[in-house]
Amino acid sequence: MAKDIEVGGQFQAKDYHDPPPAPLVDAEELTKWSFYRAIIAEFIATLLFLYITVLTVIGYKSQIDKGGDECGGVGILGIAWAFGGMIFILVYCTAGISGGHINPAVTFGLFLARKVSLVRAILYMAAQCLGAICGCGLVKAFQKSYYNRYGGGANSLADGYSTGTGLGAEIIGTFVLVYTVFSATDPKRNARDSHVPVLAPLPIGFAVFMVHLATIPITGTGINPARSFGAAVMYNQDKPWDDQWIFWVGPFIGAAIAAIYHQYILRAAAAKALGSFRSSSAM
Repeated sequence: MAKDIEVGGQFQAKDYHDPPPAPLVDAEELTKWSFYRAIIAEFIATLLFLYITVLTVIGYKSQIDKGGDECGGVGILGIAWAFGGMIFILVYCTAGISGGHINPAVTFGLFLARKVSLVRAILYMAAQCLGAICGCGLVKAFQKSYYNRYGGGANSLADGYSTGTGLGAEIIGTFVLVYTVFSATDPKRNARDSHVPVLAPLPIGFAVFMVHLATIPITGTGINPARSFGAAVMYNQDKPWDDQWIFWVGPFIGAAIAAIYHQYILRAAAAKALGSFRSSSAM
C-alpha cells in the first residue's frame, strides 16, 4: 500500500510496505479466470515475440545471401532492436495481465524471489515454450524455404567459441536482463521515486537490446529458454539441439544469481529475516 505525501508543496516518498511473498502452492488461483487469462497472455506474447524476431533474423540473412551490403539492411543492430523493441512492446501490453514475463528465465527468477507461486511459474513456462514453438511455426509456414535455408533463427554456439564462453555469455546476459526486471519493477523503488515517471518496460527492452549487441556473435543470444527451444523444435537440426542445454542452464543460473543479488544483497531480505527472527526469539 502506498500513497503520495505532499510536504511544503513538494512530493515526498510514498508510504511503503513490502508485499507478502507468494505461496509456494496457491490452489485458490486455479479457480480464478484471471489466472488462465494470464497464461493465455504469456502464450500469445511469446508467439508474437518469436514471430517478429525470427522473421527479422531470416530477412537479414536472406538479404546478405543475395549479395546485399552486409552493413546495409537491419544488420546486427537492427536484430538487437527487433528483440529489445518487441520485449518493450509486449511487456507494456501484458504487464497488467500476467506480469509480462515472456521468458522462462524471468519467471524462474521471480519464482525464486517468491513473486509468483510454483503452479503459476510452471504453467507460465509451459505457455511460453508452446507460444515460442507456434511463433516459429508461423514463420516456417509462411516462408518454409527461407526458414530452412537460413537456420530458422535457431540458437547455437558460433564457431571459434568454447562451450564455457557460450555458457558464460548466457549467464551474464540473463543476469543483466533479470536484474533489470527486478530493479524496474521493485515496488520500493516505485514508492521512493514516485515523482519520477519511469516506464518499467523501457529499461527491460533496453537490457535485451544491449545484451543482444554483445552476445549475438557468440551464441546468437538466447537469454530466453523458450526462444531457443521454440526455434530448435521447428528447425530440428543437430547443432541447435546439441547446444540446447547451454540456453537452459545458462539463463537459469543467471536468473538465480540476479534474484539472490537483488533480494538478499540490495534489498537485504536475509538481514531483515534474521532481525525478525532475533526479535521474536527475544520476546
